[in-house]
Amino acid sequence: MSRLLVLGNAGLDISLPVSRLPLPGETLVGGQRSCAPGGKGLNQAVVAARTGLLPVLLCAPLGDDAEAEAIAARLGAEDFAALELPRQAGPSDLSVLLVLPDAENCIVTAGARAAALPAGDAARFGAACHPDDWLLLQGNLSEAATAAALRAARGRTMLNTAPLLWNATPMLPHCSVVVANAVEARQITGQDGPAAAMALLAAGASLAIVTVGAAGCIVAGANGVDRYAAPQARAVDSTGAGDTFCGVLAAMLASGSAEARAVIAAQQAAALTVGRQGAFDALPSIAELRSIPGLRAP
Repeated sequence: MSRLLVLGNAGLDISLPVSRLPLPGETLVGGQRSCAPGGKGLNQAVVAARTGLLPVLLCAPLGDDAEAEAIAARLGAEDFAALELPRQAGPSDLSVLLVLPDAENCIVTAGARAAALPAGDAARFGAACHPDDWLLLQGNLSEAATAAALRAARGRTMLNTAPLLWNATPMLPHCSVVVANAVEARQITGQDGPAAAMALLAAGASLAIVTVGAAGCIVAGANGVDRYAAPQARAVDSTGAGDTFCGVLAAMLASGSAEARAVIAAQQAAALTVGRQGAFDALPSIAELRSIPGLRAP
């Protein structure tokens, strides 16, 4: 059976509802905060594991603080085939999420633990990706660690470019799939819409997906460009929607699902997430994921 290996970050998310973004020098009073495990790597791996389609392995560095113990305990309750949570000296990574009334969000991340993961450790984990496996990464690790993991993998690879911390273009020839939102795609290619997806493809990715929020996503591959409309959803908080999309997409592709089927199921799962507050707590449950039409192994 194929496996999905996820190499990324894990930390603590603090979500704070705000009426608007603060002005320079302004103190803005927000709503009631919520705290939960987070990080793009953690969220995507949790969602992928909850699909039940294939074994999921997660490697994500943590600090040596109390938050690390709490995060590890929450991850231990998920159905992972294996967990690697190397500890580093210092506090675990942290993200502060400002959530606006229209469900859009702004995120500020402190990611020292993810950035400090040695390239050698990333390469070792990437090398465990066998020819039948998939490796999923995001932009939180250093450029060197990301490149090392992608080059060491012997199976298929998927890169979610968020957050865009370094030049992603040299990574694309090593990517079976690249997923970028509209802002990231524009920063990487200088293009928008279908042109951006085609530019990602031309840069070396085998399949390029540009997500455009409520407008759905644009997919460029060997057969040309396709648009997928987003399913209708009552948007409350868009935090975590991209992670849900990537986690389901990776699990389905790794389990052998066709591209279109995987994209549509990933969109339906993301629509569940935007209807709830928060990130980790808004991720679809096992029952919700397995009730999505088409989200089954072929």
